[in-house]
Amino acid sequence: MARTGGDRSLIGHFSSLDDPRQPGKVLYPLPEIMLLVLCATLSGTEDFVEVRFWGREKIGFLRTMLPFKRGIPSHDTLNDVMNALDPELFSACFVTWAEGLREDEPDIVALDGKTSRRARRGEEHPLHVVSAWAARQRLVLGQQAVGTKSNEIIAIPLLLERLQLTGVLVTIDAMGCQTKIAQTIIERGADYLLALKDNQHSLADEVALFFETPALRCGEPFETIDNDHRRIETRRHWVSHDVDWLTTGRRFPAEPRFAALKAIAMVEATVERNGVISTARRFFLSSLSLDCRLLARAVRAHWGIENRLH
Repeated sequence: MARTGGDRSLIGHFSSLDDPRQPGKVLYPLPEIMLLVLCATLSGTEDFVEVRFWGREKIGFLRTMLPFKRGIPSHDTLNDVMNALDPELFSACFVTWAEGLREDEPDIVALDGKTSRRARRGEEHPLHVVSAWAARQRLVLGQQAVGTKSNEIIAIPLLLERLQLTGVLVTIDAMGCQTKIAQTIIERGADYLLALKDNQHSLADEVALFFETPALRCGEPFETIDNDHRRIETRRHWVSHDVDWLTTGRRFPAEPRFAALKAIAMVEATVERNGVISTARRFFLSSLSLDCRLLARAVRAHWGIENRLH
């Protein structure tokens, strides 16, 4: 599977995988197996029996790319070959291929964790995965498995280290609002937008108090309105670049310091449903001097990892 420079093809990105089988006993070339398994998996198959069935149905399509002279291998052959591959190298190849699909760097990458819905009730350590979601491309860039929800603060930096993030705005919920995670994002050449909640209690209270003072809010908010599912939601977005009071001088011992902090923000959501009105406010920290429109787009894009991925 020779690969040329700049090759964005599916097969080209897996050229570094070594075939674990004895050369004289290979009936189905590894490139054909990889193409079959990856295309079938992307089409929604869940096991090798379904992969084989998909391949037999789509053999004409597959032969537009590779010969498949012997047709489609059995599900046992697929299982044996895939299980014999180096899992870490396979994962690295897949992430590289996914990165290569983008014409440009994604403007917003959302990170979030999700516990497997198939986890058994009472299971001590159900599978929990942190995913990186390119919002504009609607593409998973990478995933990192963790044991429990509390370990997201460990898994997030590991995932960030594997991604190409230059010029990206990374959005993370409150679990990721940690100074070390912010520092990692900056070191990767990206900017962050971090939700601020009770895990940074004192800082969250101070930012909330700041936005409670109308005179300190920077101009008029950017407003968006959604009307669906029998509810009307109005969101108002404010951004302030007045952060010197958060970054100069140490106001109390062990105060958290977020790298390259440039802005604080608030989103106020008012929801009307069946005549009942409720209001909630969310607060954010950012290393980017973003405006209210970009804040609105980034916050909404972050929902994509919940609505389209999870």
